[in-house]
Amino acid sequence: MRRVEPAEAGSRDGVSLPADMHARSPEDVLALTGTAQTAGLGAGEIDVRQARYGKNQVAGRKSVSALRILVRQFASPVVALLAAAMGLSASLGDWAETVAIASVLMINTLIGFIAEFRAVRSMEALRRLDTLVTRVRRDGYILVLPAEDLVPGDIIILEAGDQVPADARLLTVSKLSVDESALTGESVPVGKALAAVTDDAAIHERTSMLFKGTSLTNGSAEAVVTATGRSTELGRIALLVEAGEDSASPLEERLAVLTRQLIWLTLGVTVLIGLLGLWSGQPWRQMVEAAIALAVAAIPEGLPIVGTLALARGMLRMAHSNAVVRTLGAVETLGTASVIMTDKTGTLTENRMTVSFLLTVDGLYEVDHGQGRITPCKDAPAPGTALDHALRVGLLCSNATLDEISGNTTGDPLEVALLEAGRLDGRDCIGHLGRNPRIREFAFDPGLRMMATIHRDDDAESRVFAAVKGAPEAVLDHVTSVISAGEEQPFTPALRQKIETEMAALAAEGYRMIALAERYADSDISDPYAGLTLLGIAALRDPPRGDIQTAINACHDAGLRVVMVTGDHPVTASAIARSVGLDKDAFGDDVHARATPENKFDLVAAWQAKGHVVAMTGDGVNDAPALRKADIGVAMGIRGTDVAREASDIVLRDDAFSTIVLAIREGRVIFSNIRQLCVYLLSCNLGEVLLIALALLAGLPLPLLPLQILFLNLVTDVFPAFALAMGEGDASIDKRPPRPADEPILTRVHWGMIMFHGVAISLSVLAAFVFSLFVLEVGAQGAATIAFISIGFAQLWHVFNMRDAHAGLIRNNVVSSRWVWGATLFCLALLLATVFIPALSSVLNMVPPGPDGWLVIVISSLLPLLSGQILLGVLRLRRAGTHPSKGD
Repeated sequence: MRRVEPAEAGSRDGVSLPADMHARSPEDVLALTGTAQTAGLGAGEIDVRQARYGKNQVAGRKSVSALRILVRQFASPVVALLAAAMGLSASLGDWAETVAIASVLMINTLIGFIAEFRAVRSMEALRRLDTLVTRVRRDGYILVLPAEDLVPGDIIILEAGDQVPADARLLTVSKLSVDESALTGESVPVGKALAAVTDDAAIHERTSMLFKGTSLTNGSAEAVVTATGRSTELGRIALLVEAGEDSASPLEERLAVLTRQLIWLTLGVTVLIGLLGLWSGQPWRQMVEAAIALAVAAIPEGLPIVGTLALARGMLRMAHSNAVVRTLGAVETLGTASVIMTDKTGTLTENRMTVSFLLTVDGLYEVDHGQGRITPCKDAPAPGTALDHALRVGLLCSNATLDEISGNTTGDPLEVALLEAGRLDGRDCIGHLGRNPRIREFAFDPGLRMMATIHRDDDAESRVFAAVKGAPEAVLDHVTSVISAGEEQPFTPALRQKIETEMAALAAEGYRMIALAERYADSDISDPYAGLTLLGIAALRDPPRGDIQTAINACHDAGLRVVMVTGDHPVTASAIARSVGLDKDAFGDDVHARATPENKFDLVAAWQAKGHVVAMTGDGVNDAPALRKADIGVAMGIRGTDVAREASDIVLRDDAFSTIVLAIREGRVIFSNIRQLCVYLLSCNLGEVLLIALALLAGLPLPLLPLQILFLNLVTDVFPAFALAMGEGDASIDKRPPRPADEPILTRVHWGMIMFHGVAISLSVLAAFVFSLFVLEVGAQGAATIAFISIGFAQLWHVFNMRDAHAGLIRNNVVSSRWVWGATLFCLALLLATVFIPALSSVLNMVPPGPDGWLVIVISSLLPLLSGQILLGVLRLRRAGTHPSKGD
């Protein structure tokens, strides 16, 4: 596009714009805003107006304050129960223990605060990645900018599927209709026109205006921004208010429910054991202390916050892989996806279109971009009138732009490809745009599958012509003549058969077809598609992405069904399916061509009816129903429309199919991490509860004091669980079938593993405690010290039992995790400090274990690890038959 100087009038930044823009003519509004439609605002004027009007933002989500996050730490039932235990200790006059419980509670709260603070800030960072961009004309150039940078006076260019970024007065329209339900509540799209309306017209009657937050459902438009941010109708009536609390995802809610259930179970077990102890004649003070110990031991304090951290970390990893998750619930659903319905263009292919051939009635012509020329194939004559006119239609019937100096382009890749072809052989791209000015546009109609623009004829100013492009079948149905040998001839059935045969041959090689036609008239054209003259067919190549075959193979390995849904010709679709590795024999099941929006919606419903969880990709406004219907809507971030993004759960910033595969893997990893940390926390806590309960029922002294348990839960629960939440998943996770959508966080197998590990930990430590009491004869305090260090070490080694049963003994996601090793070494140092730092030993009532005690500690702490590895080996052999995997 040529550089155009901006209008001289542009210094009205200090003047508030009137509110009756809908009642003024486009010319009057342009004058009031101090801008020119053909040029837009200049760079200097933009800076002045941004300082005057500020960012184009309404009251949106505010950052959650650190104080609010801190207060939330004290609102959990876990804290309430621990506070009750602290109060009970105080009532018994045990002030040292009371202060110690309060201190540990504060430390635990601080850890929770830090973890949630980081998780909340991570989520806020993800929201910032999902920003609205818009096309705007500035300094004579069309740019793609963040919508928040718009100012009054900017010229915005919109097409079907775009979200309106600010309030704006229409300057040009073509078949324009807008969904204003976000503003008015009316679900029926509103037709728009240039004519001014009355000053007192209601919002829904202001057909000359576009409003922020609404979206184009059909057509195209240019408009001048009249209000931004809080000054828009959307901001003024506060439809977008400051967001309250983010709703929890289903996974977080299930974790919260699990925590509450464990609390009630803890209370029940505590009361039961206390009553049994009193009934058996135990001193009531000892039973109260035991009840406090049991309550403290059973509660997984870190479970909810560590689960949230696992979600946040996984979503950040997705964002780094170009998949921005817009809804938390999608994370859990990702791990259950069994079918991926994907578009072809830009997802399976590179979306880097080039015109390779041009087909006319006279013959086939090869487009050589390297040499910059168009040459005849076989017996085709030299390029003539039909080819020249076809290239001209490709230049004119377009909303893409091409900078002749820099070569930069903007717009639809197909239209860009036609622009680039129009420049070959020294053709004057810009000259056509100047000699044949556009009068109006008939925007692309999904039903007709065609688009048209009306232009002045440079050879006869009184004449006009329609430049038309569209799907070949649609265009051919409206063709009555062709240009052959420079002359117009009737379009006979024989000629149609000839063209269709040539197209079939090109389609079989994977080329995408677009038909180019025209129609002349002596006056304005109301129906541009009647009586068309066919000029030619452009065959475009969009090569498959380099990584697509690997990604599809990975889907098949993971039990995912890949279904290609495209609007292309069936032969083209079949050729692309073969080239990317889709099932060549499953056409009509795994490959769907010429799909309409209704077809896509019905296909999603059909797969869901078969019990599948469907991930659906889309980019256009017509994909929105299917995206909403799908279990996981995936929108394209580069070529996707705003409407598609709003209807989706995930936005792909690179439009790549492989990114969907990575996102599904990450969804599986997140769920697996949360499942691992649940098994770890609950089995550790169960081990503590069983240890106390068995000792109590056996008439033994308490092997663990409440304060010691709090220290254990702070050290061996929180930090290893955090490390498990950071896990990046085992390689075997890519080879498993999707888990059922209704599968709980913990299945019977996992509850069985929790019981097994909990019993193993409690029995081994109880054996150490009894051995220390009656064989080593170290006394109750010494035996309790050995039990405390034994269970602490056992729980640290137990984290290595959390490897996946599919993985090898050494090569697995736990052993290879630097987070796990870091947490283990840190916690090991803290446990040793309880023995070797006198002040800490005194608070925790510890004494040196001695050489024999250390030997008992090492042996008893390693037994649960050994039993756990044996269990994992058995599970692995059961799943893999009698042949262990090569992971060992």
